[in-house]
Amino acid sequence: MGTIKGIPYGMSNFEDVITQNRYYVDKTMYLPMLEDQANYLIFIRPRRFGKSLLLSMLRSYYDLSQKDKFRQLFGNLWIGQNATPLQGKYQMLYLDFSKIGGNIDELPQRFDSYSAVQLDGFLNRYREYYTDEFIERFSTAKKGIDKLHILDDEARRQGYPLYLIIDEYDNFTNVVLNEKGNEIYHAITHASGFYRDAFKNYKGMFDRIFMIGVSPVTLDDLSSGYNIGWNISTNPLFNQMLGFSEEDVRTMFRYYQEAGQLQGDIEEMILEMKPWYDNYCFAEESLDKDPKMFNCDMVLYYLRNRIQLNKSPKQMIDPNTRTDYNKMKKLIQLDRLDGNRKGVIKRIAEEGKIMTNLYQSFSADQITNPEIFPSLLFYYGMLTIIGTRGNLTILGIPNTNVRKQYYEYILEEYQNHHYINLIDIEILFNDMAFDGQWRPALEFIAKAYKENTSVRSSIEGERNIQGFFTAYLSVNAYYFTMPEVELNHGFCDMFLMPDLQRYAEVAHSYILELKYLPKEKYDTQGTVQWQEAVEQIHGYAAGPKVRQLCQGTQLHCIVMQFCGWELVRMEEV
Repeated sequence: MGTIKGIPYGMSNFEDVITQNRYYVDKTMYLPMLEDQANYLIFIRPRRFGKSLLLSMLRSYYDLSQKDKFRQLFGNLWIGQNATPLQGKYQMLYLDFSKIGGNIDELPQRFDSYSAVQLDGFLNRYREYYTDEFIERFSTAKKGIDKLHILDDEARRQGYPLYLIIDEYDNFTNVVLNEKGNEIYHAITHASGFYRDAFKNYKGMFDRIFMIGVSPVTLDDLSSGYNIGWNISTNPLFNQMLGFSEEDVRTMFRYYQEAGQLQGDIEEMILEMKPWYDNYCFAEESLDKDPKMFNCDMVLYYLRNRIQLNKSPKQMIDPNTRTDYNKMKKLIQLDRLDGNRKGVIKRIAEEGKIMTNLYQSFSADQITNPEIFPSLLFYYGMLTIIGTRGNLTILGIPNTNVRKQYYEYILEEYQNHHYINLIDIEILFNDMAFDGQWRPALEFIAKAYKENTSVRSSIEGERNIQGFFTAYLSVNAYYFTMPEVELNHGFCDMFLMPDLQRYAEVAHSYILELKYLPKEKYDTQGTVQWQEAVEQIHGYAAGPKVRQLCQGTQLHCIVMQFCGWELVRMEEV
C-alpha cells in the first residue's frame, strides 16, 4: 500500500495490524528460535510489553486455517523469506483467561463455559477436517471438559497436530489470590482443583503449548498438574522478543518523519523518552551484549502525541496505565504489606536498587516472604536487572515512570497520616526551578516531616528523612529526583536533575545533603557534622559528572541538618 502506516497503539490483533496497514516492529525472527526450544513454553513479561500481539502473530503463523494468507500477512517480514516447515501446520486453540471472572462459586462453571465457547469456535474454523459424526458428538456435548476429551480422542486418531496458546494464564487466579485469599486460591490450583485439572488435560493433548502471563506464581502452584513447561522468561535468547530496542524506536520514528508526519529532532526525542520508558533487561547474560528495552506501549503513546500535537505529551506517563498500576498494586498487595516488605519498598525507592536472588518461580504462600518480594517486583516490571555481584543479582528501578510509582506508594502512606495540599508545594517547586528560590519549598517539606506522626514509627535517621524528602520532591515535574547518585567518588543524598528536554526554561539544579543527629548528640557533634557535610557536598560539586547533569543550569549545593525531627540549619554552601 502507498498510504502511510497507522500507529498500532492499543492493538493486539496481528492480522488487523497488517491488513489495516499499521506499523509493525518485526518480531518474526524469533519463530525459529522458539521452535528450537521445548514444545511447552512459558513466557513472563510485565504489562504493556506487547504480549498479546506476539501471541496473535504466533496464531496467524502456525494456524492451518490461515496457511493461504501467509504471503499477505508475512510477506514483508523477516519470516516471509525464512519460513519454517511448521508454518501453517497446526489446528490452534486460543484461550484468554482474562475473560474469566465472577463470583468465586461460579468460577468453575465460568471457566468451563468459556472453554466450551472457544472449543466451538475451534470446530467452526476446522470443520472441514472432521466427520459429520464427530461434529454431532462434539456439538452435543455441553461441557467444555467433555468437548476437550472428544477432540483429544479424534485428533489423535486422525493424527492432527494441535497447538494451544494461553494468554494471561494467571489473570483470574491472581485476582482470586488477592481478593479471596490463599486458601481459596489453593483449592483451585492444587489437588482436585478445576484449574489444576485443566492443565493436566492440556499437557497430554497438545503437541505445542505457549503460555504468557505477568507472574510465575500460578505456574509454580500448578506444577504438580503441569510439570512439563519450559520457562524462557530469563533466557537471553528472548530478552528482546518483547518491547522495542533503541534502534527499533529510531527506525520507526524515521519512517514517520520521512512520511512527513513527524517533525523535530529524532535523537532529542529518544533522549527525552529514555529516562521514562527505557532500560529494561530480563536476562543477566544480556546485560553487556544486548540493548536495553523500551516499554513499547509508552513509545507508541509518545509517538501518537508527537504526530497529532507536534509536541511531547504533557504527561510522559500514559494515563491509560493507571489501571495497570492499580492492578499491580492489588496483585503485589501493596495495601497489605507487612513491615519487612514495606522496608523493601522504601529501600528500593531510596537507593534505586537491591541485591537479591532472582527466583525463577515461587508459590503463592511465598510472596509474603521479603526474600521473594524483589523477584515478584521484577516480574511485574517494577525492577529490572542492572548488574550482578557474585551469585547475586542486582535489581534496579528501570526508569522514571516506575520510580514515580514507588514514590507514589510512599507518598500515599505519608498523605494518609498527614494530608498536605500538593498544589501548594507544586507552586513552590515552580519558584525553585525557574527562580532559584529553594528555601520555601524545602522548609515546607521539613515542616511536613516534623508534623507527620507516621514517620515517628520508623527509626530516626538520615534514611528516614531522605525517604520523606524524596517522596515529596517527586511531585515536581521539572526534575528527575535522583537519590544516591555517585558523584566524584562519593554518593550524594539527592540530586535534582533538570528535565530540560521538556522544560527548557528550568534554570536551576540542586544537590541536597541531609544530615541527622539525635538530640542528645547535637550539641557535641553538630558543628563537626556540618563542616564534614560542607566538605562532602563541595567534593560532589567538583566532579566532572555534575557539569553534565546540570546541563548549563545554575547549581545550588544545599546542606540540611536535622536534630531529631527538627530542621535546625539549612544553608546554600
